[in-house]
Amino acid sequence: MMNTVLKTSFAAIALLLLSACDCGKECGKMMIDDVEHVNDAKDDAVFVNGKPVASTEDSAFESGDSVYFGYDAYKVDSHAQKVLKDQAAWLKAHPEKKIVVEGRCDERGTREYNLALGERRANAAKDYLVALGVDANRIQTLSYGKDKPVVLGSTPMAWALNRVSTTRIECGDK
Repeated sequence: MMNTVLKTSFAAIALLLLSACDCGKECGKMMIDDVEHVNDAKDDAVFVNGKPVASTEDSAFESGDSVYFGYDAYKVDSHAQKVLKDQAAWLKAHPEKKIVVEGRCDERGTREYNLALGERRANAAKDYLVALGVDANRIQTLSYGKDKPVVLGSTPMAWALNRVSTTRIECGDK
């Protein structure tokens, strides 16, 4: 009897572990949906564990300083375009200011891959700003990859929050 209970318990635990490790396409879809929810939640602030991690009030930019990306992506979507258009307008009104666009990734993937993806995300935001008329010499890009996450965690929402490019005004130019 005890042996049957142990075997059943181990089988259940193994099944849970296997299902948690391989989420496949369903997990990717869920992560894309999470980006949409993150973007929708940008009205005032995004909270993780009751603490704000992004707020439009702390930014000089009316639409915020963060642009979120889908899993393994660096395409500037329609929400990102709105945020970047607002940033470009602010930068045009403040021609003396310089910015740094920081690209980040979630914790999955190799360090090297995520550094390259973070760079592509930062450059995608920079390229869009330049296309809107911001001088490229005023924009520096930096990739943290997965090395400097916005939030800690191994959940779909934490991953979505870390797939981001953040625009900050250079400290010496505030």
